[in-house]
Amino acid sequence: MLPLSGVRILAVEQYGAGPFGSMQLADMGAEVIKIENPREGGDVSRGVGPYFLGANDSHFFQAFNRNKRSITLDLRSDAGRAVFRDLVAKADGVLDNLRGDQPPRLGVTYDQLKDANPKIVCAHLSAYGRTGARANWPGYDYLMQAEAGYLSLTGEPDQAPARFGLSVVDMMAGLYAATVLIGGIVAARASGLGRDVDVNLFDTALSNLNYLAAWYPNEGHNQGREPRSAHPSLTPSQLYRTEDGWIFIMCNKQKFWPVLCEKIGRSGLADDPRFATFKDRLANRAELTLLLDEALMARGTDAWLRHFAGSVPAAPVHDVQRALTSDFVTSEDRVWNYPHPERPDFRMAAPAFRFPGEDMPKSPAPACGADTVAVLSEIGYSPEHIASLRAAGTI
Repeated sequence: MLPLSGVRILAVEQYGAGPFGSMQLADMGAEVIKIENPREGGDVSRGVGPYFLGANDSHFFQAFNRNKRSITLDLRSDAGRAVFRDLVAKADGVLDNLRGDQPPRLGVTYDQLKDANPKIVCAHLSAYGRTGARANWPGYDYLMQAEAGYLSLTGEPDQAPARFGLSVVDMMAGLYAATVLIGGIVAARASGLGRDVDVNLFDTALSNLNYLAAWYPNEGHNQGREPRSAHPSLTPSQLYRTEDGWIFIMCNKQKFWPVLCEKIGRSGLADDPRFATFKDRLANRAELTLLLDEALMARGTDAWLRHFAGSVPAAPVHDVQRALTSDFVTSEDRVWNYPHPERPDFRMAAPAFRFPGEDMPKSPAPACGADTVAVLSEIGYSPEHIASLRAAGTI
């Protein structure tokens, strides 16, 4: 039995952050009912290319919405909000990723829903929060990376600022939203009372500055970009040249330093006073980089990885193609097949977690409104009632 079997989540969501968070819940066995606007063709990400799977479906949409159900429901209408309240009566949580000022307008806050279900937990994932000067601002991942300092930390020191290559803030915010929603549900089951919980993209980005956010206010250290994607204080922990490309080595514990020296045939470096401690190596990092480059260029990256064989923390520098097709990935089922109607062998990266002994769900993202009739029937709506809602454009 999967951990969240029996938990029902209503997801008022679209695009990236919210869908990524609710997908983690669905992967853990929760029933996630995705609420899509019938007047807009559903989640906007259904139309995000460049690759599509028939009408109103895309690879992008599939990547954020596996293992969910979909119903169409116009929450801007009184009739739509009434239907939503009926759904809430039999649900555990609501997750929305609306602009900060939108939840009360669509009737998805705890105060608006508690009389339908006092145990309902409402997780709100917005750009800048539901209160304050920016509550009505739209916002996206890259904007958060820019304002929270990420672009000043990414890339080479003499190059233009660069964003992180993926929408890391969206995905982290989705994970935070899923986490606090589960926390709220656990508390509601114990106390009988639900609540609102809040996550936003900007606070996610700022919080993830983590140790850098401790260094500046306490010591005045304003961290910038380091050469070769180096760790700001630990060395060797960066890119090095090999005979045929690059390798990333991370001796982030002192015990790995003499092992590295022995493995590359430079045992004397381990006792060299210039490089004896992390502090020494940091002070002499440029000189150490030249010495390690010289030694590592004697072999290709793959040869070094075989030679290190787990004794030195190291990794190759792959592009996306090689990342997904390496032996390590393909030999251990890290890319799953999904039986999509348009592509029987459609493939996606597997979830980051497993439940040993359990078969995890592997369903493609649903067609827009595919489960509307079934879900409404499950809460007691008659065929005639459903037909009237459809005729009015509510579903």
